[in-house]
Amino acid sequence: MRIGVVTFPGSLDDRDAQRAVRLAGAEPVALWHGDEDIADVDAIVLPGGFSYGDYLRAGAISRFAPVMEKVVDAARGGLPVLGICNGFQILCESHLLPGSMIKNAHRSFICRDQPLRVESTRTAWTTEFTEGEIIRVPLKNQDGQYVADARTLEELEGEGRVVFRYTAGATHGPEGFESNPNGSRSDIAGITNAYGNVVGLMPHPEHAVEAGFGPDEPGAGTRTGTDGLRMFTSVLRSMVG
Repeated sequence: MRIGVVTFPGSLDDRDAQRAVRLAGAEPVALWHGDEDIADVDAIVLPGGFSYGDYLRAGAISRFAPVMEKVVDAARGGLPVLGICNGFQILCESHLLPGSMIKNAHRSFICRDQPLRVESTRTAWTTEFTEGEIIRVPLKNQDGQYVADARTLEELEGEGRVVFRYTAGATHGPEGFESNPNGSRSDIAGITNAYGNVVGLMPHPEHAVEAGFGPDEPGAGTRTGTDGLRMFTSVLRSMVG
């Protein structure tokens, strides 16, 4: 399987995403923002970073990159697409996902290991999780507050399209751990489109793919530090079966 990873000017985590793809057992394919085709890949990752310096709005300029025309068409045709952090912002700007991302409520950059509750396993990127499971992946952003109008939020909740939600978790962090780090509406950390092939989330699964290097979670056994890897193995499984 071939998974494309798009690099925009200002992308920071494209190499990390490529490594995650490789560790999951697929072939990473480097795509450039100026490309006019997507090299016949089986899925696409839009990585984190600060594309075009976050000028105007995070992801607002990247949305018009030549490669995005092909990404949007492919996503609407059913191709699995994952947007991580800045990639999530780009998906919203491209109208592949509803809502928008604004500055964190506390107006500060945040970087920490973040507990998430898995709300949906009915997407191409989450089939190897369990609904209600608490996972832990790194979070780092300054424009991470997800906002949408009441109608959109109601649709996301009613259609089961919230994929990940910020949570303190029963076994994560000290007592009083702030569950919502950026003020996102309804504690939303990640969502999907109506068909389940496009997923965007603010935390970084590509930074939790190797035991001993991702977030440490005592008692997690072989999954210690590797919760994020299952997003990439999930999409491989969905493409095979």
